[in-house]
Amino acid sequence: MAEDSQFDIEYTAKLARINLSEEEKAKFSSQLNSIIGYVEKLGELDTSEVEPTAHPHPVENVWREDVASDSLPVDEALKNAPAQRNNMFVVPKVVD
Repeated sequence: MAEDSQFDIEYTAKLARINLSEEEKAKFSSQLNSIIGYVEKLGELDTSEVEPTAHPHPVENVWREDVASDSLPVDEALKNAPAQRNNMFVVPKVVD
């Protein structure tokens, strides 16, 4: 397994475009083997009664009520505008 982990580390480092020293490769190889060991332990658990989920808790969108309210007055909206004309923002031209 150490050889496969070493290969995975080199391949992943290449994909990430990072250079690892031999010392770093050995360190990460040890850490990867430890993580793989924990994942293999999970395979020993009986999960036949567990429903597959993407999240450990229910995920719901929290929406506020869509209630009409007064809009911002024009003077207040344009208060910090660097340039304005005819109650509109003036911005530099970006398209010819």
